[in-house]
Amino acid sequence: MLVLAINGSPRRAGSTAQMLLATREVVEAAGAKFVFCQVSEVLAELKIPYCVVCSDPCAGKCFSGTRLEDVFNLMRQADGIIMGSPVYFSTVSSHLKAFWDRTRPLRREKALLNVVGGALTVGGARFGGQETALRAMHDMMLCQGMTVVGDGYLEDDAGHQGACAQDPASEDALGLQRARILARRVVEVALATRGLRDRSRVTGG
Repeated sequence: MLVLAINGSPRRAGSTAQMLLATREVVEAAGAKFVFCQVSEVLAELKIPYCVVCSDPCAGKCFSGTRLEDVFNLMRQADGIIMGSPVYFSTVSSHLKAFWDRTRPLRREKALLNVVGGALTVGGARFGGQETALRAMHDMMLCQGMTVVGDGYLEDDAGHQGACAQDPASEDALGLQRARILARRVVEVALATRGLRDRSRVTGG
């Protein structure tokens, strides 16, 4: 089983990354593979970092042979995706939005159908737009046919929309705890729904 952590922050070692990396121990303890993706570095290789709909349907010419193609191949194999972003004006970072806009070929393939998704976010204030940023990430995943879960787990509590923290996340023990609970939920549901993904991948969606 593969769980992909997607960091939408431009900072590789910032608070969002710390939240995502807090999920690693949980994922690996469940026997799954954990892969961390730094979106800003992937986009930096591209001549134009955002989608301009240069072909419809997307032919993938703009990212062929780049790290973005490698990440898309990982996404095709993923059982779970944990997406993270800092809060920028009550929504996700431009890096994460630009990255997700480029997943058009995955949507056409239905490659992420039934992949389990969870989201986490970090704001500069305790009530700094975290939940609206989470909602944006949920919407992005739902448009791919993903199964979206929150940070609820039977041995903990019913949870909320996802894991939220205040910057710096290293000082937000509750935020880091919620990230770990979110990871447990993603793994739990990914294991329970594995047959749905196996079926869709065999039939090509």
